[in-house]
Amino acid sequence: MRWFARTLSLAATLAVALGALTASAQTGSSGDSRVPLPTIESARAGTTCIADPATMRRDHPGMLKHQRDETVHGGIRGATASLKGCIDCHASTKTGSVAAAPGDFCQSCHSYAAVKIDCFECHSAKPATSVARKK
Repeated sequence: MRWFARTLSLAATLAVALGALTASAQTGSSGDSRVPLPTIESARAGTTCIADPATMRRDHPGMLKHQRDETVHGGIRGATASLKGCIDCHASTKTGSVAAAPGDFCQSCHSYAAVKIDCFECHSAKPATSVARKK
């Protein structure tokens, strides 16, 4: 009986996934998705990111975790993939933050992807310079 329940559950999951993929393919090909795309404010003028946008979308969590481990366990600071570097470059000119408002750099994409940002429970979402100016 357990085998039957597991098989039925797996079949239902696969059916839902297939339906979602089909719907995604249909709306994705015409570009008329009901979900608004994230608005991404440009980085600071004259700066270049550490990788191209496609790589950053795909790999930034791993880059940040790797750097976190090197910083916490090895004491290595100031590396290329530092959270501070990202915040310094991508903080909004309106809010001075990457996560304070729905349109801010990190918040806009994470809301779109339905991913909770937990970095800023401990870290500041504002660059040190804008925090210093507001005091």
